[in-house]
Order: sequence, then C-alpha cells, then structure tokens
Amino acid sequence: MPFTPNETQLNLMRAFAGESQARNRYTIAAGCAKEKNLYVLEDVFLYTADQERAHAAVFYDLLQEAAGQTLQIDGGFPVDIDPALTKILQAAQHNELAEANDVYPAFAAQADRDGNTRAAAVFREIAKIEALHAERFRQFEAWLAGDVLFADSNAGCVWMCQNCGHLHTGKEAPGVCPVCLHAQGYFLRAEMSAYTGSSLFLQQMQV
Repeated sequence: MPFTPNETQLNLMRAFAGESQARNRYTIAAGCAKEKNLYVLEDVFLYTADQERAHAAVFYDLLQEAAGQTLQIDGGFPVDIDPALTKILQAAQHNELAEANDVYPAFAAQADRDGNTRAAAVFREIAKIEALHAERFRQFEAWLAGDVLFADSNAGCVWMCQNCGHLHTGKEAPGVCPVCLHAQGYFLRAEMSAYTGSSLFLQQMQV
C-alpha cells in the first residue's frame, strides 16, 4: 500500500528542515562575527548552531516509520541576510520566539491529536529550549547595540577569555588577554560562559 504520512510526520519533517536551516544560518552568522573580530559572538552562534543540529537529529529520528519515503512539505523559511550583526541577532531572536511560542506548541497539539505522545513531548521540550535561545540572542544584541559587549558599569564584573580561560575583574574586558595575547573580542562576561558552576571558579571570581 502507498505510504500516506499523517500531519505530525509532516510537521516533524518541517521541524527537521527548519532546524537544519537554522543551524546553517547561525554557522554563516558565526563567519560574519569572525570577520568583525567578534569571536565571542562567533562562539555564541556556533554553540547555538550545534544545539539546532541536535534538535534536527531528534526530529529526524522520530520519522523512523517514514524511512525510505519522500515527504512533500510546504513551509516558509526566513532569509536573514544583513551586514549588521545586531540585525542578525534580532532576526534570530524573532525566529526562535516564533518556534517557542507558536510553531512547536501547535505541532505538539497536532501530535496529541494524532496520538504521538513522544513527538508531542519533544515539541514542547524543544520549544522551551528555543525560548532560551531567543533570550540569549536578545541579551547579546542589547549589549552589542549599546556598545557594552565588552564594558559594564559594574566595577566588579568578571570577564573570561574564551581562548585560555583567564579571568579579569573590572568595568571593561582587557584590550588584549595578558595570558594568551588574544584580542578583546574573545572576552565574555564570566557568568555567561559554560561550565562556570564549580566551587573553584566561584572562588576565583571573588578574588
């Protein structure tokens, strides 16, 4: 008998396509950030891109029943080409919020109707992650637009070099890392860096 996909299977393919495109958009955006010597933003885009790759893999895996078939889908996908990184960050935030608030909740509701509880749960959980992505992009866009990506009014702000891990305390990130000599573009507010919850790290932040 010919294979007829249900709406949830089509939504899974739409989600797979959307996440795959997001991964590529963010990888391209990372290249733009690197060209502007904003290596910390390059890292943010690549970090998020890899999570989008993971989302795509989850959605693709849920299409096991359609293995060997070709699914025809329709959908709209953004073209977020802009020379300004602030605009790219704004567009990324908008797209992530659309997934978090509209697209994936609707897909989850359809999965419930189709009796696919696993897909429904995945859509809802990934929607929460996309909301975190949106907030991350919002915060970095605000810092970049306000010309405070490497400056803070708090004299006790702790900055981390994303190349070597050097910690610096002050209102501004150093122009050059005194340890590895990498440029200011590698510095990030330490609380935004990954793996910063250890007791030793917290002690060093207080020194």
